[in-house]
Amino acid sequence: MDILKLINVQKVIDWRRHLHMYPEVSFKEFETTKYLVEQISKYDGIEILRPAETGIIAVLKGGKPGKTIGLRADIDALPIAEEADVEFKSKNDGVMHACGHDCHAAMLLGALDALHGIKDQLEGTVKFIFQHAEEHPPGGAITLVESGILDDVDAFYGCHVFMDAPAGVVKVSAGPVSANADVFVIDIKGKGTHAAIPEKGIDTLLIGTEIVQALHHIVSRNVSAFENAVLTIGAFNAGHAHNIVPDTARILGTVRTNTPEVREIMVQRINDILKGICAAYGASYELDYTYGYDAVDNDEVLCNYFKDLIIKVLPDVTIDKMKPMMGGEDFSAFSKIAPAFFASIGAGPYSGDYFEGHHPKFCVNEDALPIGAALYAAFAMHYST
Repeated sequence: MDILKLINVQKVIDWRRHLHMYPEVSFKEFETTKYLVEQISKYDGIEILRPAETGIIAVLKGGKPGKTIGLRADIDALPIAEEADVEFKSKNDGVMHACGHDCHAAMLLGALDALHGIKDQLEGTVKFIFQHAEEHPPGGAITLVESGILDDVDAFYGCHVFMDAPAGVVKVSAGPVSANADVFVIDIKGKGTHAAIPEKGIDTLLIGTEIVQALHHIVSRNVSAFENAVLTIGAFNAGHAHNIVPDTARILGTVRTNTPEVREIMVQRINDILKGICAAYGASYELDYTYGYDAVDNDEVLCNYFKDLIIKVLPDVTIDKMKPMMGGEDFSAFSKIAPAFFASIGAGPYSGDYFEGHHPKFCVNEDALPIGAALYAAFAMHYST
């Protein structure tokens, strides 16, 4: 069976462009959810489950017995004002699908459309997971996992469009392919004073500056060169006037790691640095460290199966190695239930410059859409047997 012939490409494009025009941020995907329900309700025999306020799970039971497969697409957008020059530009001010989640949802709808057309021949059950809030911890995946609705799933598949490869390339790899993604807030408490008599105060701006510099030495001096780790400070705020030594300072940052061991090294060293520097200056501090998404760890058996599947159903697609990224992805939560696999779908231009995800000019090559939809459908068709 030619899997691409099952995909209604124009429908997928239309769905994607509609979703792109009406983006909504994490946990606020009300109209997006309503639209998805409206589209899926056109297909008879599909049960729609609502385990969360936004996002849905659509259940299609095949005509023959088999495994239960979970196919996941995220649906949320980002608080970014769109600058991409497209005719279907965002109509919601300050919000944009700048990471391709509109593509994922449309591709999954395309797979649903294709599989519904052959449901009598389909073996097993497919759960189409249109997941809310991937972009904002604690994320939507954990809610779905804890709901119990997915406990019967035998294997999960998810994907993401990336711009580092053109349409027609699919990247796969076993093992960690994303990072443990944590965030932290540091509040430093000192003593304010007049700028002319700094010796009377405890300068939190000065202390914060030392802390920021010291934190950036953790990776180079505490993490092996054979491991991956990133620490980035995203905000540092202290003071509001030219003649006042500030009594408080706040530092916001993120930590990305690939292994539990390195993750704990980073947390311990952050605590050590804060304790030492603040003690040296007579300041106090509070650290709010939030463990975010765990790293996506691709199942090796599923990875090998998926590579063979691509060769079988999409022989014209180029398979490449997916390098571990330091971005976070809450797809990792599904592996707590069953083996899970996450692939990279090339969606960049065939030549020339492009803008990465989370950029206001992010623009996807729509030739990637039927490939992504076909792989969703193929995974469900073949792995369920």
